Amino acid sequence: MGSVVVSVDAELGWGFLDLHPPPAHRIEHCRRGWHALCEAFEAYDVPATWAVVGHLMLEDCDGRHVDHPAPAGWFERERTDWKDRPDLRFGPDLVRSVLESPVDHEFASHSFSHILFGAPSTDRDLARAEFERALELADEWGLECSSFVYPRNDVGHRAALAEAGFTAYRGRTPTPEGFRAVLETGLGGRSVLVEPTVEEHGLVNVPASLFCFGFEGVSRTVAESVWADPMVVTARRAIDQAVAADDDRLCHLWLHPNNLTTDRDDERMRAILAYIDRQRRETDLTVETMDEVAARVSESTEDAAERENADGLETSVTQAVGGDD
Repeated sequence: MGSVVVSVDAELGWGFLDLHPPPAHRIEHCRRGWHALCEAFEAYDVPATWAVVGHLMLEDCDGRHVDHPAPAGWFERERTDWKDRPDLRFGPDLVRSVLESPVDHEFASHSFSHILFGAPSTDRDLARAEFERALELADEWGLECSSFVYPRNDVGHRAALAEAGFTAYRGRTPTPEGFRAVLETGLGGRSVLVEPTVEEHGLVNVPASLFCFGFEGVSRTVAESVWADPMVVTARRAIDQAVAADDDRLCHLWLHPNNLTTDRDDERMRAILAYIDRQRRETDLTVETMDEVAARVSESTEDAAERENADGLETSVTQAVGGDD
């Protein structure tokens, strides 16, 4: 059974909190992109894993977070540059648009404030605070949350992630990204399929396969003028690989809402989702969320362990009986 997963890093301004200056074009279009992406998912009935920065679920705050062990100055922009930009700091309306969608999306976490978990300044206490605060907000909203997407795919503190109650995370892609992804996958046929695995601490790693906006700027414009959107071609090849897979590997596409800044970005995602929908109708392809993959892989691993134990017990009994003869 072929499988495709789509995960979304939903963050508004928080994805750029540590960047000086932040990319203005993406910042100013982050809400626009969120709505466009929701509409595209609904148009093709494709469920996704929406990994939401927890702070977006707040209605308001003073920007200080005195009980949070963040590095000095981490929340300063909330009180300065973005003091009068609640549209970048809060997004309960946007979160509700996902939860109330007719599509059965998964609600997942993207941390509380987009801390980088592999950074030297992120110690265990800070990691736990980010995990726990995000889960507290989910609980206040009456939501279950079992999947986690690390900000910028900067994986770290997995033991604390498991202790907090998460069961799955999006791991780093083992395949090329950007121009190399287009060259080796879209043109060369290299596989970008990934295999979800149960790791230490019991977490299921659902690795990323392909970033949907890894080929941009002038290169994209030139390619589209003489050929087609390179990322659409590459994503279609990746989806075809999933359809043809005869094992547990899958295609895991990912993006941010703020990647959709223009109509042609919308068209890219609609083309990819339309192809997923077509292949789903014409083949055995399924669309899964990260939590569904984690449940399937965990069950398969448990079944395999039980069979192994049963085989071991049967061998022991046979040897014992043979020894009595």
